[in-house]
Amino acid sequence: MTSSSVRTRFAPSPTGYLHLGGARTALFSWAFARHHQGTFVLRIEDTDLERSTPEAVQAILDGMQWLSLEADEGPFYQMQRAGRHKEVIAKMLAEGTAYYCYSTPEEVEQMRESAKAKGLKPKYDGTWRPEPGKTLPPVPEGRKPVVRFKNPTEGAVSWDDMLKGTITIENAELDDLIIARPDGTPTYNFCVVVDDWDMQISHVIRGDDHINNTPRQINILKALGAPLPEYGHVPMILGPDGQKLSKRHGAVSIMDYEKQGYLPEAMINYLARLGWSHGDDEIFSREQLVEWFDTRNLSKSAAQWDPKKLNWVNAHYIKALSDSELLDHVLPRIHARGGHTQDLDMPAVLNLFKDRAETLEQLAENAMLFCAPFQPAAEELQTQFLTEDAKRILAGFAQNASKLEAWTSEALDELIKQTLSEHGIKMPMLGIPLRLAVTGQKQTPSIGAVLAIIGKTTVLERLQNAI
Repeated sequence: MTSSSVRTRFAPSPTGYLHLGGARTALFSWAFARHHQGTFVLRIEDTDLERSTPEAVQAILDGMQWLSLEADEGPFYQMQRAGRHKEVIAKMLAEGTAYYCYSTPEEVEQMRESAKAKGLKPKYDGTWRPEPGKTLPPVPEGRKPVVRFKNPTEGAVSWDDMLKGTITIENAELDDLIIARPDGTPTYNFCVVVDDWDMQISHVIRGDDHINNTPRQINILKALGAPLPEYGHVPMILGPDGQKLSKRHGAVSIMDYEKQGYLPEAMINYLARLGWSHGDDEIFSREQLVEWFDTRNLSKSAAQWDPKKLNWVNAHYIKALSDSELLDHVLPRIHARGGHTQDLDMPAVLNLFKDRAETLEQLAENAMLFCAPFQPAAEELQTQFLTEDAKRILAGFAQNASKLEAWTSEALDELIKQTLSEHGIKMPMLGIPLRLAVTGQKQTPSIGAVLAIIGKTTVLERLQNAI
């Protein structure tokens, strides 16, 4: 296999968002092409005119862009190639590898029911299939035909799947596939074949829900005298409950995860580990994925979606961000909440929560402790904790704090220790009233660090108001 000969493709149908299974297929196809210094093609399979929408196309492009799965060629749109598809159908009709079929959908359904009643495979019975010496029925007046592929009736179609090994299907099991509708528009399975052929796709990595399409597509490719790509069918992703991943498991659109505060690097890392592995490595860069990627390490069994594991991976990538990168990611989320960040040491704010945050949204929400307007503590909390004793201790703390030359978390931590020692009290007796007075909240990160970020003037002012 030469580098330049490897050409993979991701070919989604734009009938909805880019879901997790599709994103993983795109990732595997992209990584395989990059590993072999080959070409990764993006093709939008928009032949389903009723269900394909411009919004769904954009959702796919947005998802690919967010994950930085750049295509070397494309996006190509199947409907823009309709002329080419019709040209190939005309050639097949002329060569006798395809034929016009005038059976109505109702008649075909009757054929299937009849076959089922006899214990046979329910399929089209070949009424309009031309054979030597066979007389075809008269053409019904005014009825528009479909075009069917003349599938071989003898032998079997077989391929060596990159994941599943040799798969063999008897040709007798397969229908004569409809390759053009009554209005002349080519069908999905046919367009895929012509596009893979024209785009010289060498390796098709896709979900194993496509296995039934593969023998049909191989037979059409053979009829066209076209080279066969290698196929690899990846098992599906299951939800935490072992059922097929769906909306009931939460977000299934890749862009939902962007909204929820996941980093694209974390999603790439996590998706790659859903069905592929490199030893025991859990965390790896995009560059390492490309270097290590080998279809022999793809799992033959279904992968299970684990939100906790995704959160763990995302937390790792959040911790690895520099201050400036973290700000770029989180500031828009704080501003979307109406938070104000001017006059605040935002790197200090984010670093206070960074090590315990699993998502960027969590980080933005926590940062609102400093970025939202101050709200005094609820009355019942004030009654319970801001007692006369507590106020007396806070007054002494405030007086000493006003004399601090360096307003740093270290200096404030030292002052807190001194206060506890002076009054012979444990930390909650000072910490809770202090937090309530200055932040309006009972729980915060390290109080010394919180006071340092809020600033001397504001802290003393809020203490005075509370006292």
